Amino acid sequence: MNNYETVFILTPVLSEDQTKEAVKKFEEEIKSLGGKLTNSESWGLKKLAYPIQKKTTGFYFLLEFEGEGNLVSELEVTFKRDERVMRFLTVKMDKHHKEWAEKRKSRMKSAKPAKAEAK
Repeated sequence: MNNYETVFILTPVLSEDQTKEAVKKFEEEIKSLGGKLTNSESWGLKKLAYPIQKKTTGFYFLLEFEGEGNLVSELEVTFKRDERVMRFLTVKMDKHHKEWAEKRKSRMKSAKPAKAEAK
């Protein structure tokens, strides 16, 4: 099995519940295609580098998963058919990418408690 990472941008006109529903749909799609979801992150509403469909912001999400090559093509068809998705990018993770992702996740976990204590 190969490791993949997908970042996608949802349109900013969606409510919080609608974005959660969309992400859940893509997570379920990965599982139904025989993949294993290893990480899911919401990066929140961010400003885009350039307007897409006359929108200057979007909700960013990251999904890390394991699966076969055909899973990626099927998942990308799902992204293309969903009008809520403005852009997406899927990359195959090599060993260096996986190491970097693990370091990033561990830094995020250690940073979250510090933010909670500050409140």
